[in-house]
Amino acid sequence: MILAGDIGGTKTNLALYKYENDALEIQSQHQFTSQKYESFSDVIQEFISAYNIQNIEAVCLGIAGPIINGVCKTTNLPWVIDTKELQKVCNTSKVRLLNDLEATAYGMLYLNEDEFVNINPNAKITQANKAVIAAGTGLGEAILFYDGQNYHPIGSEGGHCDFAPLDSLQDELLVWMRKRYPAHVSIERLVSGIGIYTIYEFLKERNYKEESEMMKEISKAEDKNAMVTQGALKNDSLCLETMKVFVEIYAAEAGNLALKSLSLGGIYIGGGIAPKILPFLTDGNFLKAFASKGRFKETLMNMQIKISLNQNTALLGAVHFAIDKVK
Repeated sequence: MILAGDIGGTKTNLALYKYENDALEIQSQHQFTSQKYESFSDVIQEFISAYNIQNIEAVCLGIAGPIINGVCKTTNLPWVIDTKELQKVCNTSKVRLLNDLEATAYGMLYLNEDEFVNINPNAKITQANKAVIAAGTGLGEAILFYDGQNYHPIGSEGGHCDFAPLDSLQDELLVWMRKRYPAHVSIERLVSGIGIYTIYEFLKERNYKEESEMMKEISKAEDKNAMVTQGALKNDSLCLETMKVFVEIYAAEAGNLALKSLSLGGIYIGGGIAPKILPFLTDGNFLKAFASKGRFKETLMNMQIKISLNQNTALLGAVHFAIDKVK
């Protein structure tokens, strides 16, 4: 039995898999609200108890945060997840912690073609490095290094790099953001769930478009980011402009990642936001901003860009990583 996990700032997904005769079969799965728990140990013990789980052979977890010496201090949660502690809780020495995007990247290799939306159908198919970018609670980035035969996931904390404006409007956005975050304006502050509403606030304060009657109650909304997205889908002008700016910044950062990793094999877009905003990712603006890299425009225009529709990609990556790598 293999216990796999996808641990994020909003939700934690755990699943138990049976692997036998080269066949993978899910036995149980549950989603937890991360912020309701003081520690990850509380989550995993509840899962084990609820499903009466015994004889765990291996554990592999994708976690939103850096893994240093087998320990992760989660970025958007007050948790410390320790390999040695998990070995005791799960009664197995075979425990591996991965960055969540490292797990997501590995999982992309096991999805079927019908689980993707292809943004760039004219791209060239090349056996080379690939990259993954995923906006959700935060912004994750990872690389799939190709050694000529196999792909190897490499995690990163690229989402915490600096936000770089693309035009005069975004120049103003950066100045505005520095008032909120004087020490550092990371790309994650804008390309994430909360980033959608942040951009909306900026455009509203700047009087870029008039706020509609429909959106005047947004300050009371439980999920302001979702309300902006829904407003854009209903052709609300301020919401539409918000999504345009959001997509341009998202695409530009995806292009930055593609250049840094030289992902000639393509780039995957994961995370919970992309499937919810598909019309704004597939109308041509994302591809245009992605490839707007001067002398490297042609190189990026030849790259595959695929959106994953499978929200369990990180779980798949974690369990397959356990099968392939955790000995």
